[in-house]
Amino acid sequence: MRRYFHPETADIQLPAVLFALSDATRLGIAVALSDGKERTAGELGGGIAKSTMTHHLKILREAGVLYVRSEGTRCYNSLRLADLESRYPGLLDHLLGVATRDGYGPADARHRPSDAVTGAGRSA
Repeated sequence: MRRYFHPETADIQLPAVLFALSDATRLGIAVALSDGKERTAGELGGGIAKSTMTHHLKILREAGVLYVRSEGTRCYNSLRLADLESRYPGLLDHLLGVATRDGYGPADARHRPSDAVTGAGRSA
């Protein structure tokens, strides 16, 4: 069984969390997992290449946003809701609420360029 690195709750850093969620695809993954259920990369990825999905999940996991659990040949991903809430109260609820309101769901986010790249959402 493969073991994955997950930072301890006390070691989760705000800049890493914000960076991980700054990409539209990763934000969509977090929104998809915000119901508290576990999902495999295939369930989250849709049309995303496996290597690209692996990259996004690694960034989320190493930032402390995701927990990955191996079972046989499958890996199940879930949000570290309790850990992030204890570290940064209200942050994840707020960010995911805004993301959901703005349409960053699992299906929409895959095809939306990152706001950080396009400058979308900035006022003139």
